[in-house]
Amino acid sequence: QIKGPSLQEWAHEGVLANMDDVAKAEHWDELLPKVVSDIMKYQGHYIAAPVNVHRVNWLWANPEVFQKAGAKLPTNWDEFFVAAEALKKAGVIPVAHGGQNWQDFTTFESVALGVGGPDFYKKALVQLDPATLKSATMEKVLTTFKKVKDYTDKNAPGRDWNLATAMVINGQAGMQLMGDWAKGEFLAAGKVPGKDFVCVAAPGTAKAYTFNVDSFAMFKLKDGPNQQAQKDLAAAIMGPQFQEVFNLNKGSIPVRLNMPMDKFDDCAKTSTKDFVDTSKSGALLPSIAHGMAVPSAAEGAIKDAVSQFWNTDKMTAKDAMDKIAAAAKMH
Repeated sequence: QIKGPSLQEWAHEGVLANMDDVAKAEHWDELLPKVVSDIMKYQGHYIAAPVNVHRVNWLWANPEVFQKAGAKLPTNWDEFFVAAEALKKAGVIPVAHGGQNWQDFTTFESVALGVGGPDFYKKALVQLDPATLKSATMEKVLTTFKKVKDYTDKNAPGRDWNLATAMVINGQAGMQLMGDWAKGEFLAAGKVPGKDFVCVAAPGTAKAYTFNVDSFAMFKLKDGPNQQAQKDLAAAIMGPQFQEVFNLNKGSIPVRLNMPMDKFDDCAKTSTKDFVDTSKSGALLPSIAHGMAVPSAAEGAIKDAVSQFWNTDKMTAKDAMDKIAAAAKMH
């Protein structure tokens, strides 16, 4: 299982099998948004089969806790802090967070998208444009991101993401910024979407979508029967049956467009609608926090800089910008 820019790195080494004949026979170009199929290709040839789509920019909330606190679900960051204040006054932890660098980075990604918008996100966190990384918008993103920390609890450092989700499930906390793998925790606890928990786009990101697509690449093999088995597997992975069963179990959605969604829950239906809409509007964007947007060396360095800022009280947003801009040069 290789994904994102790592696919290009492996393909460059010449070890991945070309899947063009399967892709052509199965019409992958028509069944996938271009931004996704481009990631599955190297020099114009398919080298991977996409399995699913996880949406990263979600906010999960406990509606009962919100109601008791007299708070309303936020649609932008100003409203987020108003809700957080109300939750804090009601004696609950406003934001369930696990202080691990990838969770900090996941939060940062949603703040960057919500404060800066899709074009800013693309320039700063996909193209790593130096001017955008040091812009006034980036400073506002970092200031907003750091403010979120004020509404997390002191036991957050080192906490696993699923334990943070459990805090929202049991009413200890009001909300969590996390990708749609969090949904599996709610469902496993017997909770019903729209009733016991709510899934809304992270503040300010309703018209945008950061994706994390898992994919399978096949290594080049010499043997005919094995090559055929690889092709059959690739075709099956993109087939409607696998796409439905796999994603119903994983909490993600089918990557294949125009799939019937009647067996899926409301969160998945929203995710699919937004996936299709943003693929047309240009706001379907690769997740930097989940290995989809930039080479792994740059991702790791930026992630470390973001966490350092989150964890260092004395560091200013300007210092963090310099560190992130320097980190972006790591290729």
